[in-house]
Amino acid sequence: MKNIGVISNIQKDVELQTTIATVKYIEEMGCFPLLNEFMAYKIGRKELGLKLWEIYKTCDLIVVLGGDGTLLSVARQCAPYGKPILGVNLGHLGFLTDVEVGELYTALNKCINGDYTIDERMMLEAVILKNEVEMETYTALNDIGITKGSFSRMIHLKTYVDDEYVDTYSADGLIISSPTGSTAYSLSAGGPICTPNIELLIITPICPHTLYSRSVIVSQESTVKITILDENQDIMLTVDGQQGYKLNMGDEVVVRKSQYHTMLIKTSGKSFFDVLRTKLKE
Repeated sequence: MKNIGVISNIQKDVELQTTIATVKYIEEMGCFPLLNEFMAYKIGRKELGLKLWEIYKTCDLIVVLGGDGTLLSVARQCAPYGKPILGVNLGHLGFLTDVEVGELYTALNKCINGDYTIDERMMLEAVILKNEVEMETYTALNDIGITKGSFSRMIHLKTYVDDEYVDTYSADGLIISSPTGSTAYSLSAGGPICTPNIELLIITPICPHTLYSRSVIVSQESTVKITILDENQDIMLTVDGQQGYKLNMGDEVVVRKSQYHTMLIKTSGKSFFDVLRTKLKE
């Protein structure tokens, strides 16, 4: 019997009909669904409720019902546990999710019978240093962003790769992206598209005030360090666009490849380029 974690976005599955149907199908297939305590209460199945870390620790795989944002959140949370994730798109774009909601039962059946492959995705680690003291450490699947506030002036970010000086970017910000994140914020800022089966870091300035600032691609073994040169500015570090930390003058952000990987379940047979053609036309 497989233990299958079910993580739902209540804003996407408003009446929880997809969640309820997923739980029922998992049980009909002879497996055991695991839900967080709030969701278990909402669907009237309190006996299935666990804390999130208990789900990630005890499950064999995780079904994420939502969109890319929901999947990104789950990927960061469960990264230390190394559990495979099936993304089911209830949102609009669904670039990271493997299947649409109409394909849910077919995909679940394949997962339960072991008829799937794993797409292993590199993650990023970001460490914030104040006076050389580590303050916070974050893990990201898509990207680490350093951006100015809505009414701030252009910011200045002194950037190094493996302790070699690259440039001091005068820009609205800087994105350090994984290959998975190359089709997200980095792409919107003019960065390259990278296939997700390679491992590297992409440094992309946001609206740079120079003609020659372009994305820089560096090895997965490289360490990127950014020093904040501005004071009295509203500067934020963002993690997958979902977590934030306020940065001040002299703070350093060190970004490198994480020890963790996100394990995405693939059942649909769609290639990266199939998804690229379909989703970027929408």
